Amino acid sequence: MSPSSDVARKKKTSFADTLRALPWILPVLLLIAGVVVYPAGVMIYNSTRKISRIGIDKGSAGSDNYIKVITNPDFGHILLNTFIWVVSVTVITIILSLALAQFLDKAFPGRRIVRIAVIIPWASSVVMTTTLVYYSLEPKFGYVQQLLYDLGFTPHLQIGFTKQPLPGFIVAICVAIFVSLPFTTYTILAGMQSIGNDVKEAAKIDGAGPIRTYFSVILPHLKPAVATATTINIINVFNNLPILKVLTGAIPGNKADITTTWMFKMIQQDGHIDWASALSVINFSIIILIIILYMVIVKPLKGVND
Repeated sequence: MSPSSDVARKKKTSFADTLRALPWILPVLLLIAGVVVYPAGVMIYNSTRKISRIGIDKGSAGSDNYIKVITNPDFGHILLNTFIWVVSVTVITIILSLALAQFLDKAFPGRRIVRIAVIIPWASSVVMTTTLVYYSLEPKFGYVQQLLYDLGFTPHLQIGFTKQPLPGFIVAICVAIFVSLPFTTYTILAGMQSIGNDVKEAAKIDGAGPIRTYFSVILPHLKPAVATATTINIINVFNNLPILKVLTGAIPGNKADITTTWMFKMIQQDGHIDWASALSVINFSIIILIIILYMVIVKPLKGVND
């Protein structure tokens, strides 16, 4: 049998298998179409329309909405904030989760309790956690303010950590890392527990120490888990509105905003549904670009099945 006929036979078989599976996957496809494709289509359509504050379509706007967003004086700064926000939260979360997963993989007294405790930030409401942090840093009566003052780290109780763009943004990054740790840690821990003891024993027999075993044996096997955690963290962090809305939403101007919070302000404060739709499309494009660049540059799945 020639190679070309073999390829044609495989394609025909694959197409037939797809047709047989279609009745089973059709509900999922319809759900994706209704939940993802249709809203995305409406968003793209609205981004090219001129829409009033009360939602009345006044006709085509062409690319004017995109031009108004991109030429806004705050666009460059907000884009930089978004980059810092996504990269810092994702990278620090992955690094801390790798260390935490390595710790939780070891047998020690009370490990089950510690594992349950790690879930708490994920199980709790993000808004509740963020609000707790916000009020703990309030001038005069915040308990963290009082603790820092009692320990001598601050000269007075009037420091407004969440009243200024830079400190508020840094606090928001810390909260985002805190609430992202449980999911990321357990994703990496699941990948770590799938590594057989024979692989570790083989590395030990070859003379590899704990550090070399981790970086040369364990870490490469964690590529799929790390890739999954990184991709989901990028999407979640990029679209994370509650943390920044609670911690920096009252700060005047847009110095502590990312594209997602800026989009919210466009709708809530300015009533520009059309501008917000254009920014949503830009947001979506940036997310796709970041994930593609991550996959191309880092190559997280390279060598996994080799």
